[in-house]
Amino acid sequence: MNKKYIVRLSDEERGICQQIIKHLKGSSQKFRRAHILLKADADASGWSDVKIAEAFDCRVQTIEHVRKRLVTEGFDLALNGQKRQEPPTRPKRDGEAEAQGIALRLGKPPVGSGHGTLHLLADALVALEVVESIRHETVRKTRKKTA
Repeated sequence: MNKKYIVRLSDEERGICQQIIKHLKGSSQKFRRAHILLKADADASGWSDVKIAEAFDCRVQTIEHVRKRLVTEGFDLALNGQKRQEPPTRPKRDGEAEAQGIALRLGKPPVGSGHGTLHLLADALVALEVVESIRHETVRKTRKKTA
C-alpha cells in the first residue's frame, strides 16, 4: 500500500524517541507516539500501519494521524500532541465570584446552624446571584485551593 506520509526520522529525533522509551519519560500518549514513530520510520524498521496498530493496541487511523502530523506539522507536535486552547468546560466562576464565595465562607454562619456547610455556601452563592447554579463539590474544591 502506498503511503502518502512517509516517516523519515533524523538521528536526533530517533534518539529522542529512544530516550523516552528507555526512561519511560512523558505521558502514556507521548510514550506510544514515540514507539509509533520509531516503528513507522522508513529508514529503520518500516513496519506496516496494521502491524504497528496491533503491536501498540491502537487503531490504524492513529498511526496514520501520527504520520501525517510528523510530515505536515513537525516532529515536536507529532510526539507531544497539540495542547488545548481552552479547557473542555468553562469555569463557572471567575476571580470575583470566587472572592465573594471566600467572603461568605469567612463571614458569620447562618442563624440556626453552628457552622456553614458546603451546601449552604453553594445555596448562598446562587441566592446572591453570584452564579446561576453551582454544586457543593465546586465550592469544596475552591475552598481546598484557598485553605
